[in-house]
Amino acid sequence: MNATKFYSNTIEKINTDLKKLQSKKSVFGVLRLGSIIGIITAFYFLWSISKSITIVLVILIVIVFVKLIHADLANKAAIKHLKHLLGINKNELLALSGYKVMFNNGEIHTPYIHEYANDMDIFGNASLFQFFNRTTSAFGSEKLANWLLYPSNKNTILQRQEAVKELSEKKDFCQNLQAIGKDTSIQKSTLEQLQKWLKQPTILAQFKHWKWLRYLLPAIMIPVCILYVLDIVNDNLFYPALFISAVIAFQINKIVAPLHNQLSALVNDLQILSQSILCIEKEDFKSPFLNELKQNLKANNKNSSTQINALKKVLDRLDLRYNIVLTIPLNLILHWNLQQILDLEKWKENNNADIAKWFDVLAEFETLQSFATVSFNNPDWCFPTIADTYFEINAINLGHPLIAKENSVTNLINITNASSIMLITGSNMAGKSTYLRSVGVNAILCMAGAPVCASNFTMSPIQILSSMRVADNLAENTSTFYAELKKLKTIIEKINNGEKVFVLLDEILRGTNSLDRHTGTDALIRQLIKQKTAAILATHDVELAKIETEYPSNIFNHHFDAQINGEELYFDYKLKNGVCTNMNASLLMKKIGLGI
Repeated sequence: MNATKFYSNTIEKINTDLKKLQSKKSVFGVLRLGSIIGIITAFYFLWSISKSITIVLVILIVIVFVKLIHADLANKAAIKHLKHLLGINKNELLALSGYKVMFNNGEIHTPYIHEYANDMDIFGNASLFQFFNRTTSAFGSEKLANWLLYPSNKNTILQRQEAVKELSEKKDFCQNLQAIGKDTSIQKSTLEQLQKWLKQPTILAQFKHWKWLRYLLPAIMIPVCILYVLDIVNDNLFYPALFISAVIAFQINKIVAPLHNQLSALVNDLQILSQSILCIEKEDFKSPFLNELKQNLKANNKNSSTQINALKKVLDRLDLRYNIVLTIPLNLILHWNLQQILDLEKWKENNNADIAKWFDVLAEFETLQSFATVSFNNPDWCFPTIADTYFEINAINLGHPLIAKENSVTNLINITNASSIMLITGSNMAGKSTYLRSVGVNAILCMAGAPVCASNFTMSPIQILSSMRVADNLAENTSTFYAELKKLKTIIEKINNGEKVFVLLDEILRGTNSLDRHTGTDALIRQLIKQKTAAILATHDVELAKIETEYPSNIFNHHFDAQINGEELYFDYKLKNGVCTNMNASLLMKKIGLGI
């Protein structure tokens, strides 16, 4: 089944399921109303006949009413989840049609200085990040950004590829995980607050008397209250006991309040984290990498989802201190706040594992399922073969992922040794820059462990370096030319240090005169050859192509050209061997009115 049909069928099924749940919602509403009417009716008609029968019947109706509330809440949660799934599938249909602005563009992750991020449109609108991003948490978003910014080693790439292949066949799992995360985006502050709290010393647990007072105080107050209601004890015992209990509860509340304020904001994130991890824990995987990630969710032979949910429940119970009606009797009689803070400190003692793993594993799964979704949407893409030696890159039907398929023109690339340089000359607008970006973006995806936009792709693990889109910096009083020199300096330092890099350069040194530009570019090419560094260099300077005669085994001339028919230009955007002899700048200048 192709992606479009899958998403359309899924949307149809979800709409059918939604109608059923909406009908159940109406039924639950009627039944709850009926339960309330039943309680009122029982008191009105049966109380005078038999109080005991009335009480038993009311208790039974209350039990039914509570069960109806729980069932209704579960039904509402299911409706909400289905609506998230509906949105996910609709978004994927839009993505297949080329509309992607509904996905976060990751602009927040844009580095100030990076080897290729700006040149390759990694972040921002219509970016590579936005194309792939299906993450929902701040951790997943950051993980995806890091994978696109920093190349991985061969073993990691192969592990991710295997995991992505498996997840691309587990659409239900991937979409459920994404739908859970859409309820609340888990923020980095959640982990920071938890880690801060875990590092703080316990307040009550270190004093052993609190461990038995938590049971003794309710054991005194409950009988006193019951006996007072039954008129067995008088005010002289009840009110002093109540006063002492209130003093203790007040002192406990002074300890509880700042701790609760610190942790209460985490409840929603903890719930989503618990549900997301439970989704992972329940799924069976074949990939060793996925199973290793899943195993990281266990600590002390307990599932992380259970531990997180236990913490969330304690915080939920502690939230009752905000309920004016319940907080007074609960704390005077049961010392509710004391019970919860001791449970919190017990949880802290029993969960001294590295909780950062929980968030990191979820981030890995979110990023892997982002890659898996794009792989599912593009079955004609391939997973690269990773070469062992430096340097090799070859691809067939190589295209740019961000160009719509109906407009995309694919090409090939074949560089088989480290000292090879592709020198690409060509007409304006013929496709040189797009080709360089196609190579660069797919190389970045390869190094991240993602599928690439090609029918066949082989590459060595490598660091991409580029200089294609350089801008001035008014804040630093830096001109475009000087900004480019700084970038070229970084590239030269890396190749002189013998680092394994792949260099992509587009019309460098354009900020100076033609003679200096030619001289500088010529020198850089010779330095690349000397340091045995693979590169692709696009230029309008056809004189540079003559270097091939000096280095026939290192320089390989290719070009993009335009076909001219009278006063009209036609582009096929196909890479060709040799030097371009058909330039179009004069014709373009004539077309805008210059008298040439």
